[in-house]
Amino acid sequence: MSLETIARRYGTALADVVIEQGETQAVQKELLEWGSMIASNSLLREALNNPTVPYEQKRNLLRELITRSKVLPTTASFLQVLLQNQRLSEIGEVNKRFALILDQRAGVVVAEVSTARPISPASVQALHGTLSRLTGKTVRLTFVTDQELIGGMIVRIGSTVYDGSVRNQLSQVGRQLAGS
Repeated sequence: MSLETIARRYGTALADVVIEQGETQAVQKELLEWGSMIASNSLLREALNNPTVPYEQKRNLLRELITRSKVLPTTASFLQVLLQNQRLSEIGEVNKRFALILDQRAGVVVAEVSTARPISPASVQALHGTLSRLTGKTVRLTFVTDQELIGGMIVRIGSTVYDGSVRNQLSQVGRQLAGS
């Protein structure tokens, strides 16, 4: 089974629970913190992922960390399920999928905008409005700087790409000239 499939299953199950309990934002924040903590601490990562460390020791370590971090019971239970099923190492991917599922259920789409350099707040606001009208949904913009772009921007929403880059425009002109 692929990591994406696993992450989708865990993310979907968790989304069902947190939406029902009204803990969406709190659990998402706590799991992001846990993902960051595990990713940034090589000793902790090794202890939790090493197959030679007995499960009881891992469980005790996780319990101690849960107690110290004072997370919600939902978060604690989810972390324990991940550990029990030897999936705690995939918490980063589960967090990504969980966030996507929550966004989908809330009618939010994520638009990744690639530009050669940062754009002005006015341009961000105009882009946000245009994409909201285009998709008919709430749009969350994320920005990436791409040094290979000459100018313009490329917007990705899911599998749809809107390429307004200068490179693409020049390529289209070149194709038109070649066809003449």
